Amino acid sequence: MSDPAANLSPLADTVQVLAFDIFGTVVDWHGSIVRELQALVPDVDADAFATAWRAGYAPAMAAVMRGEQPWTLIDALHRQILETLLPRFGLAHLHEAARAHLNRVWHRLQPWPDSVAGLGQLKQRFIVVSLSNGNLDLLTRMAKRAGLPWDAVLSAEVFRAYKPDPATYLGVARTFDVPPDAVMLVAAHHDDLAGARACGLRTAYIERPLEFGAARPKDVSPRAENDLHAASLTDLARQLGASGPDAATGAPWNT
Repeated sequence: MSDPAANLSPLADTVQVLAFDIFGTVVDWHGSIVRELQALVPDVDADAFATAWRAGYAPAMAAVMRGEQPWTLIDALHRQILETLLPRFGLAHLHEAARAHLNRVWHRLQPWPDSVAGLGQLKQRFIVVSLSNGNLDLLTRMAKRAGLPWDAVLSAEVFRAYKPDPATYLGVARTFDVPPDAVMLVAAHHDDLAGARACGLRTAYIERPLEFGAARPKDVSPRAENDLHAASLTDLARQLGASGPDAATGAPWNT
């Protein structure tokens, strides 16, 4: 019988905190928005709408970071982007209640099939926290609805800085009073991981080939600069020794 402990990453014994990117890594933003929009307005091109909404995300945050507008929560930025999209997609007729409900779709994003189980396994051995540009209200309501078992909800709102500002990554280490290399960022985006790595954090890439929908598959090939590469959060739990009954103590187990 093989010894599962022999296949563990050495980081299993040095990392204490796993900080997770959320949109695309833990939850399926594209599929969730497409499903809700199709139910609300069946005739719209929901795939193109979801893609365009997300495309406005980085430029909106950049405007805040450049000081062109004051600190703004992601909920408000999402609404600003939404208001520009509605006329483009023939939806200018939507009334305020429908617009507000649609904007809160970001609170209702569905987890990927492996996310809840993977987080539950990882939580046996590590502190698991969100580290998202999403605001606290959004992340908390999303977690409660989706059953995401965070030990803590951290957000750009806490640090008043959007990723990849070092204040976000280093803020996690300060929050838990650990050195940066005791924190691992888990994300499906290489730019996010690069920002974390520049601050001394460990990094794990998660494959989400369908983040942008089936029509736009992502290249999820491994990159040498990341410490770990996993097909899913349950795969990451396996690599970090958090998928067995004795994961809380780090003791080996048999399968």
